[in-house]
Amino acid sequence: MAMFSDQIRTMDDLFVHQLEDVYYAEHQIEKALPEMMEKATDAELKRGFKTHLAETKRQIKRLDQVFKKLGQDPKGTECPAIDGIIEEANDVAGEIEDKDVLNAALIAAAQAVEHYEITRYGTLVAWAKQLGRKDVATLLTETLKEEVATDKKLTLMAKKSANPKAAGKAPPRRSPARGGASRGGAKSDKSNGRRGRAAA
Repeated sequence: MAMFSDQIRTMDDLFVHQLEDVYYAEHQIEKALPEMMEKATDAELKRGFKTHLAETKRQIKRLDQVFKKLGQDPKGTECPAIDGIIEEANDVAGEIEDKDVLNAALIAAAQAVEHYEITRYGTLVAWAKQLGRKDVATLLTETLKEEVATDKKLTLMAKKSANPKAAGKAPPRRSPARGGASRGGAKSDKSNGRRGRAAA
């Protein structure tokens, strides 16, 4: 988002630009979710991504309504933030072979997306109210509530299942060698040597 664009002169301009930002983001998320769903090996996580995909499609339609209410044509503005989040998620997922660790990573990636959306929609709701557009704020609040609910579901899924399973894949810690055993062995050698010299 070009925060200091010459095209942004008023709060209304800033609001529309932020809408375009999140509109672009939702479309990128819509493209990314099927791949995340395919990579997930946990059935509950797959269902969660499928539900989120359907939710994202509804949210895009809701944004279309917002643009219409503002007398604007729906369009997106390239958003490096969401592109970076999705790219990083793909890079990390591509390096993980263990399915349980992968599921934990996918949930973390999905939550990074959710937190981005929660921040954006929270700002948009506040701005819409400030600009006196309660009709728009109502629509955006619906989406914000959905994002918060999805984030909570992902947190619960991570705590109850994904993270414990992934943690179980950690290599076992090596028990440190007991110093007493080696010291005892050394003493034994010395005492044997003394006995040998005494016998001689």
